[in-house]
Amino acid sequence: MTSIIVAFSKIEDARSIKSVLVRHGFNVASTCQSGAFALNAAEHMDGGIVICGYRLSDMLYTELKENLPDEFQMLLVTSPMNWHEREESDIVFEAAPLNVKTLVDTLNMMINTGYEKRKKKNTSATRSQNEKDLISRAKILLMERNKMSENEAHRYLQKRSMESGNSLTETAEMVLLVYSQ
Repeated sequence: MTSIIVAFSKIEDARSIKSVLVRHGFNVASTCQSGAFALNAAEHMDGGIVICGYRLSDMLYTELKENLPDEFQMLLVTSPMNWHEREESDIVFEAAPLNVKTLVDTLNMMINTGYEKRKKKNTSATRSQNEKDLISRAKILLMERNKMSENEAHRYLQKRSMESGNSLTETAEMVLLVYSQ
């Protein structure tokens, strides 16, 4: 069973999310309000998922992500304004306030697919300019055809990528192929 660390600057938020997750059968190993505590908890685990807010009591999510062991995935819960135009494809984003069904579905998807991290290490970190352009074109097409915002288009590509087990680039290629017909 995948272990989950829940880290938010307000410990009440972390405990509320833990309560929801436990009710849905997830193994929440730790709740905390600092990145240091989350990192310490992660060191004693073989991998899992860190669910966190944008800002913890001692660091931003980016610093936490940089220091997490490679076996951990991150689910960032923040307002869309804080996530605006970020293309960190190894971090899954959920908009705050959380919807319980969406949270549970996203976690199940991350667990079931392994979020590609275990299968294909470092492929997303070294995207070529051509791959970035391909993803950008797919997002623009989704935005135009489906009246999506850029964040919604990126999230759509992320979710389809995770569901299919394909890379974000492969998913963007599929979107472009389907919409060009």
